[in-house]
Amino acid sequence: MQRNKKRNQTRTFALALAAATLFGAVLPAQAQIKVGVTISSTGPAASLGIPEKNAIAMLPREIAGNKVEYVLLDDASDTTQTVTNTRKLISEEKVDVIIGSTTTPNSLAMLGVIGEGKTPTISLASSNRIIEPMDVNRAWMFKTPQTDTMMAIAIAEDMARAGVKTVGFIGFSDALGESFRVEVSKFAELKKIKVVATEHYSRNDTSVVGQVLKLMAANPDAIVVGASGTPAALPPKTLVERGYKGRIYHNHGVANSDFLRVCGKDCEGTFLPTGPVMVAKQLADANPIKKAALDFSKKYEAANGAGSVSAFASYAWDAGLLLQNAIPVALKHAKPGTAEFRAALRDALEGIHGAATTNGIVNMSRSDHLGLDQRARVMVQIKGGNWKYFSD
Repeated sequence: MQRNKKRNQTRTFALALAAATLFGAVLPAQAQIKVGVTISSTGPAASLGIPEKNAIAMLPREIAGNKVEYVLLDDASDTTQTVTNTRKLISEEKVDVIIGSTTTPNSLAMLGVIGEGKTPTISLASSNRIIEPMDVNRAWMFKTPQTDTMMAIAIAEDMARAGVKTVGFIGFSDALGESFRVEVSKFAELKKIKVVATEHYSRNDTSVVGQVLKLMAANPDAIVVGASGTPAALPPKTLVERGYKGRIYHNHGVANSDFLRVCGKDCEGTFLPTGPVMVAKQLADANPIKKAALDFSKKYEAANGAGSVSAFASYAWDAGLLLQNAIPVALKHAKPGTAEFRAALRDALEGIHGAATTNGIVNMSRSDHLGLDQRARVMVQIKGGNWKYFSD
């Protein structure tokens, strides 16, 4: 009898195990969302990519009850590596969405790959060309930073208020520098300000003395520097060293503490347009962006130290905010890991309206994959080694 009892217990356990196995097979496991990230945490754009990497580490690991995995790759500020990373994220890692890359050239290089892979991507770079004109590839590309157009308008308006009549330009000899040059020239001319000299330099250059001497020979009232990260400190430092007394403007690619450290006193008194997040505490209480900007600033500084807030970290954070808005919507239509989910996520991103981010209020559409308006930028002046709110 004891032997029969043991046999029955063994049989009952086996049946229970089989049932559990069958039950597990027919019930879907909790869906996991995979977010691919390719940013420039090394190379010439590292001063931008490192804050972005810090912000990615702060993004939620669960959205709408679904676990989120972040697959982070470094593209070393190189377009070829960016393309390799993007292909790997899509074909090997099977990600649902990509965040990156850090710079305009890298983001532009991704377009064909994400279009072919039909994978929604949120760029952290500035140029209008990343999302315009809309085509089959850009239909999958979004971005969080303000466009060159928005920032060039802010600079032109400030130059006009200051009585500037002539301007010189020096910028990177790549897609970022050329895009910003075009926009600055366009809006300067609309304000009746003449562009009298244009120069370029490489991100890896260690001297721009020749370019600066040519600019100064044209005697412009102001000079605009179209560059980003710590390499953007080279022109203003050289201009001050050579005795230039005119007004100096930067683009929004310098809004981080590393730039302030490298440029030091040579950038004192210079101007730049940037996102409201950089002067969050100085914003009026009625500003609709202030709450989100302050919330991020407090969290970022708690994790990375006082004064560490960077526009580039905020761009990565804003990408996370967009996904927190879009993912719950996409989940109603499809499961992660499928082409249907990627398409639903793209559609959900296009449907975001009235979302407050650290840089502005986002209203996306099928033709507008940024969704920001002029509230998303302020003009600041570098004073005492910090950012001082100057004007809207």
